[in-house]
Amino acid sequence: MSRSIDYYFTPQSPWTYLGHARFAEIAKAAGVAVRVRPIDFGAVFPVSGGLPLGKRAPQRQAYRLVDLARISKYLGMPLNPTPKFFPVVGDDAAKLIIAVDLNDGTDAAMKICAALFESVWVRQRNIADPKVLEALLDECSLSGRRMAQSLSQTVQELYEDYTQQAIDAKVFGAPSYVIDGEIFWGQDRLDFVERALKSQPPRQGA
Repeated sequence: MSRSIDYYFTPQSPWTYLGHARFAEIAKAAGVAVRVRPIDFGAVFPVSGGLPLGKRAPQRQAYRLVDLARISKYLGMPLNPTPKFFPVVGDDAAKLIIAVDLNDGTDAAMKICAALFESVWVRQRNIADPKVLEALLDECSLSGRRMAQSLSQTVQELYEDYTQQAIDAKVFGAPSYVIDGEIFWGQDRLDFVERALKSQPPRQGA
């Protein structure tokens, strides 16, 4: 049986943006399937003890900005740590990713993810605006029908199901990569993700 990795995140996460391209490369090199799982951290935080950014202590918020600048510089990736449209509600963008994944497959879902992350953290675009989402579909050569499909009951139920899967897996932050039941939290854990994917999977019943 081929291995897979569950990729839990929100479309507005800067840390997910910083790790997305490298994660995609690691997964491709390892030949593993990525299960794209955008989730609602508004439901995860009350269970995990996390807090929305605006409710965190001032010193934590200040350090976050320092760390974003430090890591983006190290990785050579452009990033505006205080973008115009942030905080931003990511539910519609998350459901659009799910609709693309359902209809166009994982590669297309990963592509629209990259476009959404860049929209927030580089391009100063509002991913809560339906017109922006429609434009991103066009820029990614994806069907505009995905907008209507993202509003379907099927997609809503999947969004809720993915969120519950994350809670059940003990996920508490974005991005989280889950391999054989083991959580790797944060783009700065990608070295460990790569090592885990190179190792032999545990034997069933072992």
